[in-house]
Amino acid sequence: MQQIAYLFSGQGSQYVGMGKDLYETFAESKAVFDQADKALGFSLSQLCFAGPLEELTRTNNCQPAILTMSIAAWEAFKAVTSRKPQAASYAAGLSLGEYSAQVASGALAFTDAVHLVRRRGEFMEEAAIKFPGRMASILGLDLAAVRKICQESKAEIANINCPGQIVISGGVAEIEKAAVLAQAAAAKRVILLETSGAFHSSLMKEASLKLAEEIEKVSISAPKIPVVANVSARPVTTVAEIKESLIKQVYSQVLWEDSMKFMLSQGVRDFIEFGPGKVLKGLMRRIDENGRVVNIEKKEDILQGAG
Repeated sequence: MQQIAYLFSGQGSQYVGMGKDLYETFAESKAVFDQADKALGFSLSQLCFAGPLEELTRTNNCQPAILTMSIAAWEAFKAVTSRKPQAASYAAGLSLGEYSAQVASGALAFTDAVHLVRRRGEFMEEAAIKFPGRMASILGLDLAAVRKICQESKAEIANINCPGQIVISGGVAEIEKAAVLAQAAAAKRVILLETSGAFHSSLMKEASLKLAEEIEKVSISAPKIPVVANVSARPVTTVAEIKESLIKQVYSQVLWEDSMKFMLSQGVRDFIEFGPGKVLKGLMRRIDENGRVVNIEKKEDILQGAG
């Protein structure tokens, strides 16, 4: 039997206009955007459809926006293809996308998730102001080389995305030192990322404590689909595991490459990526060329039946 997995976009893939055609075409997508607007008390839909980009990119707006657009695509896809969620063997999401994956798994109600990621974004922004930091993407070095650079610079590894693409995080001076060391180690490129803080580093510990309090306020159920967690690259299947993984994730490494390799090792070859952009498809090309990724982002993607 063919095994598939659902993947959900992370922060950074947002753009003005995302989800507008879904909203105008599918009643299921419109309902998702309308629920988000009501839950948040402002028109997130208008921010997604019309911008401005600067406002959409703010962490506290960007996180609920990407979650909403991803679930709008997911709900329309389910309705059009009559596909049951349990048809997938696994789900996973890149950082923020893990919340979308938990909604798809049935563990989190959408309105609870949109509230949580709004608060998550606010807590991360607050931590970034209190503990200023940066992130940088290092291209062309292996994990051992990046670990050595982090030991010398006191920067931290934030994301292991795919072979040759590792993101580091930490204080401003630490990242600047790490960037110099990476260039000296013959990295192909070092890209300073446009983030407001040092996400997925120990500078986010305070944000995780505040998020833990918010997570205790919402109802979480056992998932219908196992979600492969960023922090462990293994499935979380109990309520306690889900809570722990979402709390730890804020200040821990995102083990995306290992998460994909785990699902591939379990026989998954077909992946469906929901949400804005094609970042996860691009990463899969670098991880394993046997992994086939179909994107569900526009109305055409859904109307074509998405395979």
